[in-house]
Amino acid sequence: MTPDAATPGRHTRSEILSQPQCWQECLRALDAKGELGRIAKQFPARSDWLFIGCGTSYYIALAAAASWTLITGLRARAVPASDLMLYPELILAGDSKCQPVLISRSGHTSEVLKAAEFLELKENIRTLAISCATHQPLEEISTTTLYMLPADEQSTVMTRSFTSMLLGLQALAATYAEKADFAESLRQLPGQAQKALDPLPARIQQFVQANDFADYVFLAQGPFFGLANEAMLKVKEMSCSYAQCFHTLEFRHGPKAIVSPEALVTFLLSETGYEDEAEVLQEVKGLGGTTLVVTNAATSAVRHAADFVVELKLEVPEFARLAAYAMPGQLLGLFTGLKKGQDPDRPRNLSRVVILNSKD
Repeated sequence: MTPDAATPGRHTRSEILSQPQCWQECLRALDAKGELGRIAKQFPARSDWLFIGCGTSYYIALAAAASWTLITGLRARAVPASDLMLYPELILAGDSKCQPVLISRSGHTSEVLKAAEFLELKENIRTLAISCATHQPLEEISTTTLYMLPADEQSTVMTRSFTSMLLGLQALAATYAEKADFAESLRQLPGQAQKALDPLPARIQQFVQANDFADYVFLAQGPFFGLANEAMLKVKEMSCSYAQCFHTLEFRHGPKAIVSPEALVTFLLSETGYEDEAEVLQEVKGLGGTTLVVTNAATSAVRHAADFVVELKLEVPEFARLAAYAMPGQLLGLFTGLKKGQDPDRPRNLSRVVILNSKD
């Protein structure tokens, strides 16, 4: 049955499920216009790239910065726009100018606009913006904008815009570094991710209906850490639940005190750190925790230590899989919110865009 307009979470669910198709449309549009090549040539060779955002866009920045370094070999950092505004001397310290990338779904986010104005007008640093909308203030301030227009959303919560903008920045990195093989892997991802996504909603909904949790914890390392933060935020936004995020191996150093059957501990297991991260999984399970694992391929030991396993089975390189790792957390937030009587399309206390009153 197709949900009607009054169904809670209708838009969010549709936007989550549309992601592989959306990624394909975004990449095709970029290829058709030659945008990636044009932008890659426009900016000078920099050794320091700076990815800037707020909320979900900051978590894109975390994953994009890690991806940028892994793909190009260049140093990249992620900062919230507020830190750039409040502590610019910490962010811009050093002799060489960085190359900033400003991330905003709407192009209207106040802190990102202030960061763009500060960089372009005061520091005379050319900026690249990425957005899912046109005719907005950010594109007017920034030197160049990378558009991911098919990814725009009706719901307040960012889902397909998160993964699409991350994918767009990864594609730009591959173009910038002339890594044609990696770029082709990103084009193969949508079809493979669709196969992984098809059975997920029913499985995760059943898991959510069968369990009640007082706490949600998300663990990951390296380029997956931004995705774990985003999963944490999706659960908070869509279900108004308490959720936390830590680096996987750091969880041993104090935070594991919260482990209990009522705390769902979700592991985004990487390929690079698989054995070390799986040891933490086994430790948490041994302490009586409830565990959920998202991985590309699960060993028998991981299956034994996990109460719920999402196995993606993607045939692309590890760092080309990042967007797909976001989907289980999005669905967990959606179905947890619906179970608690929330409307994930319209989270409590939130607006689609954070626009602050000017102090001028």
